[in-house]
Amino acid sequence: MIKWLFLIVGAFLFYYWLQGKKRVSQKAATAQVKKKSAQIVRSEPMVQCQACQLHLPQSAAITSENRFYCSEEHLHGLDKQGWLGSAQWRVSPNQDQRPTSEVPDLVVLHHISLPAGGFQNEDCTHWIVDFFLNQLNPNAHPYFKEIGGQRVSSHFLISRKGQIIQFVSTQNKAWHAGASSFFGREKCNDFSIGIELEGDSDHPFEEVQYQSLLHLNNALRTLNPHFQFAGHSDIAPNRKTDPGIQFNWSKFQAESGNPANDFPYGLNSR
Repeated sequence: MIKWLFLIVGAFLFYYWLQGKKRVSQKAATAQVKKKSAQIVRSEPMVQCQACQLHLPQSAAITSENRFYCSEEHLHGLDKQGWLGSAQWRVSPNQDQRPTSEVPDLVVLHHISLPAGGFQNEDCTHWIVDFFLNQLNPNAHPYFKEIGGQRVSSHFLISRKGQIIQFVSTQNKAWHAGASSFFGREKCNDFSIGIELEGDSDHPFEEVQYQSLLHLNNALRTLNPHFQFAGHSDIAPNRKTDPGIQFNWSKFQAESGNPANDFPYGLNSR
């Protein structure tokens, strides 16, 4: 009798030990799964495409500044708010809304150099950025004291290195044209997109600037395939001379494929 009692107790203890071992193994396995899941979550955060709001793993997204895009098309295009994905975004306070009846159908090309000709010897793009943001240091150069109080902007700036910087959404009005007239249509800011090319009338523009201008052209054509193009000197001939004789209108027209009649002031440098 005692022998059978020992056998029963032994069997019970063995069963209890075996079940405990299984529980420990299951807990360890569960902990390992949770650990791996946490690692996956930590290593694959989800982000949202700036253009279409698609959610995707960050490792699969294209990054521009602190923004994410799901495709090259969205990176190099305008989003629904009128911002170019591949540009640097620097929002200027010098803007306002377009009149409700106006849709942009004109692109105005300018040139700008701060200080004059400074780009020949050093990188001066940051001065232009500061100017459009009302942050230009008047003590950095004598000329800056003269213009420091001006309140101007453009939609886009193309630096000597081909970098595109955007200051104003294409949906809004930038302050780039001033008093102006496009074949009798006054106040060109109301219906135009302003593009500044870093440079002047004495030095040829860089090839990389033309390439960036073509990129912008393609993006803007998705907004309006019938944009016309003019220089600041065309719409304000008594005040302005830019983009000047160094800008090659024929080159831009040929490489962009835009119809010649989209250049109502002609293709000669002026």
